Amino acid sequence: MKSYKIAVIPGDGTGPEVVREGLKVLQEASQKYGFKTETVNFDFGGARYLKTKETLPDSAIGEFKKFDAMFLGAIGHPDVKPGILEKGILLRLRFDLDQYINLRPIQLFDERFCPLKNKKPEDIDFTVVRENSEGLYKGLGEFKDKGTPNEVAIQISHNTRKGVERCLRYAFEFTQKYGKKKQLTLCGKTNVLTFAWDLWERTFNELAKEYKDVQTNYTHVDATTMWFVKNPEWFDVIVTDNMFGDIITDLGAMIQGGMGIAAGGNINPKGVSMFEPIGGSAPKYTGKNVINPLAAICAMAMLLRQVGEAKAAQMIETSVKTIVKTKLKDLAAGKMGYSTTEVGDLVVKNL
Repeated sequence: MKSYKIAVIPGDGTGPEVVREGLKVLQEASQKYGFKTETVNFDFGGARYLKTKETLPDSAIGEFKKFDAMFLGAIGHPDVKPGILEKGILLRLRFDLDQYINLRPIQLFDERFCPLKNKKPEDIDFTVVRENSEGLYKGLGEFKDKGTPNEVAIQISHNTRKGVERCLRYAFEFTQKYGKKKQLTLCGKTNVLTFAWDLWERTFNELAKEYKDVQTNYTHVDATTMWFVKNPEWFDVIVTDNMFGDIITDLGAMIQGGMGIAAGGNINPKGVSMFEPIGGSAPKYTGKNVINPLAAICAMAMLLRQVGEAKAAQMIETSVKTIVKTKLKDLAAGKMGYSTTEVGDLVVKNL
């Protein structure tokens, strides 16, 4: 019997509540498909930082490398200055564990959830592959004459051929395996950002010659946001850099129905990957048992697909779609109608 060791970081706010439901679904799925899981909890997050002033000890990175996957609830605490936890935990995990792909499925489960007119589930069903370790998020730059009228702030978008190529290659192979239309769109800004996006475009066109079964095209990032709203059905798989990916995936979450059902993965194809709901810690709802756990449950499905349990992953996703259509009828109006725990129970019941 296969066994998987999963590191769990419940995190802050409502993170532990949605993680609990994801693990509940994992337990049931493992029984139905005959595999074992061992989960180990880590208390990294805002509460620990306030006590210890430590975000992530050096030893944690080595420890996480021993796991098959990681499951994250949320990071973000109202009493911790913005940026400390994000850089000290989230970005450090992505960089030090070389999770160089951020994978974001954009899938509409029910047309009632979509703010766009006359769009159906078949119209909003695509994936964004975002480079996750370079670009503007490297944190490179400097101030000149800080605090004076002549101040200059320089923020560097750092892109390497290696980093760009491995992201694009992942996107081509993902499109081959999962793309409905076998169509890969490069989203960038080649007309203005002429250094970084020259590298991206050249590399994209070179790799396209190796993947002749994949249809390729290009859109500027501003046009991409326009087409997300007007014609989202045009897209299949989109690949882009760190900053643009961060922006367009939030828009994608809105057209798929909101942050409450948006899940994502930070992928190291040859190492340990981390999966999480996108919505954040939502501290004002902490302990009220009212937060939507579906994003965390969908993140768990992504985790299982990554470790090789594709059938279990599909079963979870099908159950989520079922309860969205049959039970959570008021979700589009912002009313879940069930507690966090009850939604997790519904998913389990419909597996």
